[in-house]
Amino acid sequence: MSEIVFLLEEVSAREFLKQLLPRVLPADRAIPYRFIVFEGKQDLDRQIERRIRGYVNPQARFIVLRDQDNADCLELKKALSRKCEASGKNDVIVRIACRELESFYLGDLAAVEAAFGIRGLTQRQNERKFREPDRLGSPSQELERLTKRRYQKVSGSRAIAAHLRIEDSRSRSFGHLVDAIRRVSGNTAAARG
Repeated sequence: MSEIVFLLEEVSAREFLKQLLPRVLPADRAIPYRFIVFEGKQDLDRQIERRIRGYVNPQARFIVLRDQDNADCLELKKALSRKCEASGKNDVIVRIACRELESFYLGDLAAVEAAFGIRGLTQRQNERKFREPDRLGSPSQELERLTKRRYQKVSGSRAIAAHLRIEDSRSRSFGHLVDAIRRVSGNTAAARG
């Protein structure tokens, strides 16, 4: 493998990954990565097959990250996987952020507290709705409420991701993404069971 290519729905996902990847990828070797950012989910859905097929590096490994929004998670993953397979690549990993990327952040309220300097958020992690943030209907709205509208998608993603604890998130979909990145990069010693 010569590089990992992330196909992303939006800019905020790129900013999130820029902060996360140096802490998840193996420290003993440099693994190049690249981001292909689309203009929303419809653009990603429409272009994904062509972009993977036309990618010039035949040894690249691909990870697709898309919000679930209101779609059925399993059906969405199947549909994206079919498009990836139609590109001729059978080893593309598709990861769905349950509801929205913001559920990753709500899975670690200590990171939100540190990013925005808002005291008392960490203690709220055991409240019912924050124990399983992937089940929230609108994580972005919840995050805006928690931060008193200080959270903005791009700058907020950058700020919060810098503080996310890799191993202790309450977001299962975040854990699945981290495990996929570790698997693709060969950092299996750090992958969770």
